[in-house]
Amino acid sequence: MRFFITGAGGYIGGSVAAVLTASGHDVRGLTRTADKAMILSDRGIDPVIGSLDDIDLIRRESTDAQVVISAADADHRASVRAMIDGLSGSGRALIHTSGASIVGDDARGEPGSGMVYDEETPLDVQPKKRARHAIDTMVLDSAKHGVRAAVVCPSLVYGYGRGVNPRSIQVPFLVDQARASGVVRVVGRGLNRWSTVHIDDLTDLYRLAIEAAPAGSFYFAENGESSYAEIGEAIADSLGLPGVRSWDPDEAAAQWGAARAYFTFGSNSRVRALRARRELGWNPRYGSVLQWIREEIPKDKGVNTHDS
Repeated sequence: MRFFITGAGGYIGGSVAAVLTASGHDVRGLTRTADKAMILSDRGIDPVIGSLDDIDLIRRESTDAQVVISAADADHRASVRAMIDGLSGSGRALIHTSGASIVGDDARGEPGSGMVYDEETPLDVQPKKRARHAIDTMVLDSAKHGVRAAVVCPSLVYGYGRGVNPRSIQVPFLVDQARASGVVRVVGRGLNRWSTVHIDDLTDLYRLAIEAAPAGSFYFAENGESSYAEIGEAIADSLGLPGVRSWDPDEAAAQWGAARAYFTFGSNSRVRALRARRELGWNPRYGSVLQWIREEIPKDKGVNTHDS
């Protein structure tokens, strides 16, 4: 089967691309530079040099592919529109990657309302995430125009990826900060909770969605949840550091940036992946980011971590 993937050099897209190539599929992956193209080629991925702003290129690649996977930027509307246009009327699949921050609140390290969303719950989308939600809606609406479109909406993803970039965003960033400063910091009291999913379970969900997702399907991806205080304690245990230190949200924003402090690490985003289990038979194998941190982070001493 022929695939076109944006984000093939990233964490999620790269992991999906690795699984597909290992299964014998033909994968073409968008990348910006010749150096990265060589890396993808070495991994069995046919590189397509360009950017998300190369709309004609993306439309053409989408037209030629049997399945298109959007995994580069959940907020880049024009590129997703080009994928839809390239697939329109074909009945072929588009799997678009969103993110569970669409239901994130502005709790700044507090528990929030306690709201937990599933695929049938009306979403309370914060103003800063409404553009992303609108892209998700555009993808789902393309089912009316002959695209077998589905949206996969991961929660906090952890675990070592299988592609060019093996590192996720949230946990490696906190580990990196802790190693550099000797202190594990959480925004506010860290009582805010995020649902979590292991990258291998997430790639399994993509595989199932590619095979069987009905047109117009939306899937959260999660298997358990933890507070950032709990994640911080697990990191402290793994690194042999003395506990977790609360950090005033505004001070965190001054150093980490407002989006990272208030939303990536300060919000609640609690979801349940009911539809993927019921409709696709998705059966995640990993259940605890805390256990993974305690078991895997100590093995990674001396290895630099970074944002994906």
